[in-house]
Amino acid sequence: MKYNFDLPVNRRGTYSLKWDVPENELPMWVADMDFETAPEIREAIMRRASHGIFGYTAVPEEWYWAIGSWWQERYHFCMEKDWVIFCTGVVPAISSIVRKMTDVGEKIVLLTPVYNIFFNSIVNNGRYVIESALRYENGGYSIDLPDLEEKLADPQATMMIFCNPHNPIGKIWDRDTLEKVGELCEKYHVLVVSDEIHCDLTDPGREYLPFASVSESCRNNSITCIAPTKTFNLAGLQTAAVVVPDGSLRHKVWRGLNTDEVAEPNVFAVTAAIAAWEKGAPWLEELRAYLFENKCAAAKFIQTQIPEVSLVRSEATYLLWLDCRKVTENDKKLAGFLRAETGLYLCAGSEYGKAGRGFLRMNIACTREVLEEGLTQLKRGIRILDRQEGGFKKSDFLK
Repeated sequence: MKYNFDLPVNRRGTYSLKWDVPENELPMWVADMDFETAPEIREAIMRRASHGIFGYTAVPEEWYWAIGSWWQERYHFCMEKDWVIFCTGVVPAISSIVRKMTDVGEKIVLLTPVYNIFFNSIVNNGRYVIESALRYENGGYSIDLPDLEEKLADPQATMMIFCNPHNPIGKIWDRDTLEKVGELCEKYHVLVVSDEIHCDLTDPGREYLPFASVSESCRNNSITCIAPTKTFNLAGLQTAAVVVPDGSLRHKVWRGLNTDEVAEPNVFAVTAAIAAWEKGAPWLEELRAYLFENKCAAAKFIQTQIPEVSLVRSEATYLLWLDCRKVTENDKKLAGFLRAETGLYLCAGSEYGKAGRGFLRMNIACTREVLEEGLTQLKRGIRILDRQEGGFKKSDFLK
């Protein structure tokens, strides 16, 4: 391999949100990677930094060309330049869109378990969450379409925040499913906001479909949020894009992003994004292979060493969704116990909605050595619980 993903990088002392934890803890929670970004991106940033002046920055033609070429070549989705708006991040975009495109007191539909910050973007803006729980059967997830239709039919439901690939379960939604979601949302006049930030991080041989690409109704009734940040580990540079094919919707979104002052790039945001989309493909292909090997190693370890924990099948992202319900359904207590007893810091599943109760989320975008350490700590924590008198499920710990 040209790129060394086994290279350990010490992130402590760098103001890292992920690694700003006690020395004895191993953080495998928030979704950023422990790999250096592609050298082609680092070189572009250093060239820009060497200029020495960091003033207000415009969005150049090259940025539009780079993002359009990337989605055309990889996903056969043709974006027109006018459809695309720069934004400082997917979460700021979603929060702004919620404020601009819905009214206080209206309801927004989520397919749960789903990225926990969606809840914040809704509730913090005075709107209400409607959860449509995904079906979990035989180790995999699907959309409960009758339940989703019931939720969308609520007259107060005016928006659905969609996630493709779906965080935290790693599901890539197929064309038929996307079409059905699009048809239901059109039928009930519900606007779709599709978070597709994980789209590049699919397993080798797997490809995602942009929601807006599958039908005319999906294209005209959707707002798509994308970014190079998850793909290339650039979250701290605050660079993203919002794609809105429909002109009327686009004008409103553009006004909202500008009113909220989240439509202007910092001095490195555009430079890094252009370098990523123009030169980052070889690095990405090796990354995907490495992440898939991590996923396979984790699956084997869990199956053979921690059989009471089940790994949910996934096709994308570097996040493992762990079914721990044979251990306990109190995922928050389990996550707290693991952190206190072993130092392993994971996300509790109930953060992602009621349907996440009894699950944990684990970030495996790390070196193989760190992955093995994390899995060993997970096993050790479960074994400590096994040895407790009366068993974990019967202990006062659950109360």
